[in-house]
Amino acid sequence: MKKSTATMKKLTVLLLLIALVGTIALAGCGSPAPAPAEPAEPAEPAAPSEPAEPGEASGGLVLDRKLEPKFASEEIEGDFMTVWAEHYADHMREVTDGMYDVTVYPYGTLGDTRDINELAQLGVVEYVFTDFAWISAFVPEAQVLALHYLWPDERIGEAMDWVVRNGDFMDVLEEAFRRNGLVPLSLMYEGWQTITSNRPIQNVDDMRGLKVRVMGSALLVEDYLAYGAAPTPMNYGEIYGGLQTNLIDGQVNPIFAIRSMNFYEVQDYLTEIYAEPFTGIPTVNMQFFDSLPPEMQQEMRNWWIDAIIPAAEWIEARHEEDLAAMMAERPEIVYHEIRGEEQEAFRELAMPVYDKFLEIGGPQAEEILEALLNDIENAKAALGID
Repeated sequence: MKKSTATMKKLTVLLLLIALVGTIALAGCGSPAPAPAEPAEPAEPAAPSEPAEPGEASGGLVLDRKLEPKFASEEIEGDFMTVWAEHYADHMREVTDGMYDVTVYPYGTLGDTRDINELAQLGVVEYVFTDFAWISAFVPEAQVLALHYLWPDERIGEAMDWVVRNGDFMDVLEEAFRRNGLVPLSLMYEGWQTITSNRPIQNVDDMRGLKVRVMGSALLVEDYLAYGAAPTPMNYGEIYGGLQTNLIDGQVNPIFAIRSMNFYEVQDYLTEIYAEPFTGIPTVNMQFFDSLPPEMQQEMRNWWIDAIIPAAEWIEARHEEDLAAMMAERPEIVYHEIRGEEQEAFRELAMPVYDKFLEIGGPQAEEILEALLNDIENAKAALGID
């Protein structure tokens, strides 16, 4: 009976979300749903500059009817996913003379992070800008991107670009996504995941017992358990309240999110361990994607792949501006980078989690891990990265 009741409640939520999408589409410029409940409204950060289009418009894309796909973003207006989804929407309107008119819905307008991933899988929205953690509820193989110390510390945008263009990883990832009705278009570097806390973290011993919020991924929980922390999955909109009330001691997010969601207001320490880049995955519903002309499919892939390096440069500049702004507003904040022997201690503890991924990473876990490790090594060799 309890299981039946829970299923009915979930169905009801999805039906309400479907109705909401239809209502917003009809309203056109209607007001979005309220932002996540927090003590203070998240302020939109000033972008360093408008991102340049990653490639020249190819033009000449002809559709026999107007399409109006919906693109759900996991982030608020002005943050990485929403900014780059908007630029993609602008590009597609331009190359189709307005016949392919994408509408972007920032975080909070269509439900929480898990909701919008499920809506994309069901085809209620055509796109979702997801990440490796929340999508893992449907595609466990995506959690391979949650493993710590996979990527080089430097030139990560270039390395990611090489992997997507030349490696085998994206083919395996697409197979896994397609089993679940989705197609990944690219990988996007959104900055290193930074640990914020209410106590200093100088080394891995300082992680012991730290109640730290992580995204909803079983592997992320394993990552931080390996350091002795007490990882706590929690929805994005609940983090500020959790920090303010000491329900959690800290959280993990890129610098731009720490500023835009105001987490720095209630945290005194920011620590970089350079273990895990936050990786976005622009994703499209498979049935919708496969219904499009081949040249349209290729245009979509090309745009997102060409965007990897410009977006990485944009987020690095944004990182510097956001960090400077937070430090200026709250000079008592301590920003600390862990390198050398102290970082090596984190790295050693992270390695056994790779075996855990093989247990929980889905039917293609071994294949996708091998592909990604090989691709990253080949990228480093090709690019001359140590």
